[in-house]
Amino acid sequence: MAPVIDREQVLHVARLARLKLSEDEVETMTEELSGILAHVDRIAQMDLDGVEPTDHVVALENVLRADEPRPSLTPEQALASAPDPAEGAFRVPSPQAAEA
Repeated sequence: MAPVIDREQVLHVARLARLKLSEDEVETMTEELSGILAHVDRIAQMDLDGVEPTDHVVALENVLRADEPRPSLTPEQALASAPDPAEGAFRVPSPQAAEA
């Protein structure tokens, strides 16, 4: 298989990505990227009419509950057990006070 991408193109992409590649890495990347691009070219030649696009090979479902409003604590209930509430909020020590 003739390379789809050559050494100079790999070096150009590496420069754009600010990557420093060794000679062995340049050779490896040339082969690997050529293989990837050849595979993409083969896919582009296929008749894919009617094939639904996918972003994952396995159907995924949201396992989280629906985000629906529901009753919650009032501000007074939330602050009821706070050790030192102030002006309707939780008061916490400053980082400097905690270090002392």
